Amino acid sequence: MAGGNILTYKKTILITGSNAGIGFITAKHAALAKQRVILACRSMPKAEKAKQEILQLDPNADVWIRPLDLGSFDSIRKFAETIERDFPVVDALVNNAGIYPMSEEYTAEGFEMQFGVNYLGHFLLSHLLLPVLSKAPAARIVHVSSVGHMMGNIKPNTFRGRKLYLWGMPAYGQSKLANVMLSNELSRRLPVNMTSNAVHPGYVDSDFFRNIPGFIYKALRKFLVSAEFSGKHIQEMAVADGWNNRTGEFISSQGPLPKSRKLNDLKLSNWLYEESCRLTGVEPVDAEKLTRSANLEASTLS
Repeated sequence: MAGGNILTYKKTILITGSNAGIGFITAKHAALAKQRVILACRSMPKAEKAKQEILQLDPNADVWIRPLDLGSFDSIRKFAETIERDFPVVDALVNNAGIYPMSEEYTAEGFEMQFGVNYLGHFLLSHLLLPVLSKAPAARIVHVSSVGHMMGNIKPNTFRGRKLYLWGMPAYGQSKLANVMLSNELSRRLPVNMTSNAVHPGYVDSDFFRNIPGFIYKALRKFLVSAEFSGKHIQEMAVADGWNNRTGEFISSQGPLPKSRKLNDLKLSNWLYEESCRLTGVEPVDAEKLTRSANLEASTLS
């Protein structure tokens, strides 16, 4: 597991899906390391409960909660506006939230839910937060993907639904393959002060498995690692100095990581990126423009 000393000065870390599981553990470790933590969650009661659990460990922890539904572009845009208003600089974004519905569901915009939440929602969120990320001295984006990306294929005719959902695994694989492609594409497009990396957290015993049949979970459980283990690793990727200047990597928190050959298809990666910009209504990353904007604001405030 990659490590490095946690930087001692306070950073602002935003983590999606952070009221439980890996996201909560990541948030907990960041808060206890004296970082400012923003819990971005769909359920505010669950987010408040998570915040209070952290405060019980450290009453002085700097923890904030904000509502975010990654299945709604409107919610994502409102969330980004709130973050830009309340937190002018964000040092790290951890795109952690993920779902695995056993039957096919759809986002507010009509996308298949796993593609829409696991990938497209985080795509939009990442782009909308680039202005506040670009103001950090060394911003980081961490995408929580999965070895399940190996079962994925990028098929545009499934973005809004599938004829055969098959317990959701093809949809899950596609969303996680897209996550890594996004991470790699951002690593090639972002300014030099920003990095983008992806991680397979391992087979984690978390709420992610709550929808699978009990007999499957029982068989899987002996191969699972704790959320504590993986959450600590992801927190290090977000703030530890051992990750300074590392970008475009896809690593595993647990054991070897097979990687799909599709990740080497730069033409497909570029197409998916440009198509995702069109689907979400955002402009492709302009590194020079981001840098100029951040420098201009810094000079104005100085």
